[in-house]
Amino acid sequence: MNAAVDVKSFGKTAVLMGGKSAEREVSLMSGAGVLKALQSKGVDAHAFDPAERDLSELKKKGFKRCFIALHGRFGEDGTVQGALELLGIPYTGSGVMASAISIDKVMTKRVWLAEGIPTPRFLLLRRGAYEQKQVIAVPDDLGLPVIVKPAREGSSIGVAKVKGYSEMKEAVDAAAALDADVLCEQFIAGDEVTCPVLGTGDQARALPVIRIVAPEGNYDYQNKYFTDDTKYLVPCGLPEGEEAAIQEIVLKAYRVLGCRGWGRIDVMIDGTTRKPSLLEINTSPGMTGHSLVPMSARAAGIGYEELCLQLLASASLDQETARP
Repeated sequence: MNAAVDVKSFGKTAVLMGGKSAEREVSLMSGAGVLKALQSKGVDAHAFDPAERDLSELKKKGFKRCFIALHGRFGEDGTVQGALELLGIPYTGSGVMASAISIDKVMTKRVWLAEGIPTPRFLLLRRGAYEQKQVIAVPDDLGLPVIVKPAREGSSIGVAKVKGYSEMKEAVDAAAALDADVLCEQFIAGDEVTCPVLGTGDQARALPVIRIVAPEGNYDYQNKYFTDDTKYLVPCGLPEGEEAAIQEIVLKAYRVLGCRGWGRIDVMIDGTTRKPSLLEINTSPGMTGHSLVPMSARAAGIGYEELCLQLLASASLDQETARP
């Protein structure tokens, strides 16, 4: 971003943080970091928690744009984006449709598969519509271990790695308590990586790939946010050519979903074939001290404060991008 940009032109800015989702705690940490960064750059930025204040206040209080630091439902799923469209207040990140599709891991997979983008095999169980014999039979199709997760949660909430048939029921019940749709996914043994993207359309670019090495391969909620035991390798140290190939497929996956502004795609690389399989996309990634987009951006020479400014500068509305 041009250093000469007048931050005053952004106007009064709301950092949307907290919210009602299971990721509220992480969102508050992300929002606090973004708020401090924007204020340090001279932006007239203020915290705004939609769980405690009605969104209509944004218009009444004269806010001119929003930095969405919400994660999960009611923040990353197209709902708050739709409200901001109606209010006419530009916001960071993807629009209504891309957000709604991307929050749903099953819908994301269906779009990717239609476009020839590799993703692990899966089965969908709908709460109340499956029998226990179907649950127990999942590993017959997908093998063991199998990953069980809610279709529309983030931050590894409700995710279980099932190693035996006897563990299936408990894992599915736990995921079903969080979401009506339970995703059972083939486990890919190999390297776990993630790749952030900045920008929109042809201008979008992939940032450096990060390789994640978690304790015992368990990259769960605790190891994501509250321990220092997980190792994040950037440069990622992958074999020559692999990082570029992952960046290329991640960019395609981002674009076919219609994402804009920024995002982050998680990928597993098969340890035997070295083929990548895309797991999911985050359209409002974390911005905490443990978060991966700032880490990757730093490796590309973009500091945290500059990243926040770039993202705020990219705030827009669907209705703007749809005009001829």
